[in-house]
Amino acid sequence: MFRFALRFALYDRAKSIGVILGIVVSTFLVGQQVGIFLFLTGSMSSLVDNTEADIWVIDSRTTDANALGAIDVRIGRQAESVPGVAAVYPLIVSGGRARFEGGKSSPVTVVGSQPPAFRGGPWKIQYGDLSELVEESAVAIDHYDRGELNDATVGTRFEIGGRTVRVAVQTKGVRSFGGIYVFSTLETARVVTRFPLNDVSAFLIDVEEGADPVAVRDRLNATLPNVRAWTKRGLSETTVDTILSSSGIAYSIGTLVVFAFIAGMVIIGLTMYSAAVDRTRDYGTLKAIGAKNGYIRNLILVQALAFALIGYGVGVALVELFRNAIASSGVIYDYGTTFRIVFFLLTLAIALGGAVFAMRRIASLEPASVFKN
Repeated sequence: MFRFALRFALYDRAKSIGVILGIVVSTFLVGQQVGIFLFLTGSMSSLVDNTEADIWVIDSRTTDANALGAIDVRIGRQAESVPGVAAVYPLIVSGGRARFEGGKSSPVTVVGSQPPAFRGGPWKIQYGDLSELVEESAVAIDHYDRGELNDATVGTRFEIGGRTVRVAVQTKGVRSFGGIYVFSTLETARVVTRFPLNDVSAFLIDVEEGADPVAVRDRLNATLPNVRAWTKRGLSETTVDTILSSSGIAYSIGTLVVFAFIAGMVIIGLTMYSAAVDRTRDYGTLKAIGAKNGYIRNLILVQALAFALIGYGVGVALVELFRNAIASSGVIYDYGTTFRIVFFLLTLAIALGGAVFAMRRIASLEPASVFKN
């Protein structure tokens, strides 16, 4: 049957190419939009996702890790006494403004962690070593932020909050949601952002080996006043949910994905329907010599499956080209195995869904119609 279906497809190459192009365009648009969505949601929670701590303790009113409020440093000492807590690390996250020679300036988010653990980052280190951040006024910046940071690299000096800092470490691929991360020690972060001496932004907590992070989180919430403890995954998810619910990102991208899906199905359906109408006499002849509707239906489905495989292959190749092209500007994301499977099934749905138009047309065809005219 496959060879027979292929001959049908090759008979009208223009329409076959039209169907494949419809699949390619739909696949590319869906892949492009989903890729951008993955990057944005990944950057929203990157600070949480890339820490090694099991639990975050933050201000009780905050549900977004990108907008942490200040909490009393004494909370950390209370947290250390809670059963199941192995270690507590203070973290400062505060805004600042970097200024460079020539007058250029740029807003930055300074993340200060306690050495030598540096639980709050940086990660993905390209040049330098974490131990170099211990030096006075040393900071880490990311390769992809160099343009915003006046082409700063390892050894460059510039000012944050009127204090001179020196780039000692460079990362590659540390992205934030709409900002620029500058990593340092707690002391440097406190000085350059003028963060209150008795406050921190969060405490990152390691639980004892074998302890259940959820149980420790509940004990922390029952013990500590005016703060809220989150598991790492819990804070990551609520951060993404908070940003998505307060912005139009999910609605905007979701609408484009649905539109690409529907447009692809309609284009493919109408093109295959048109091809089926052009081959009405051939399909009618098959029915006249005994072919059942099931055989005709399978014949059309095999053509749609072949179109889907070719269109998916070309579409995915274009999506990967697009992904690699924008990765050079720091827009980095990975689809993962699960999404790739869903992506393939979605392409099949577009192609096979579009084939329904043609199958309905041929199913109603009377075999005797081929003898008319």
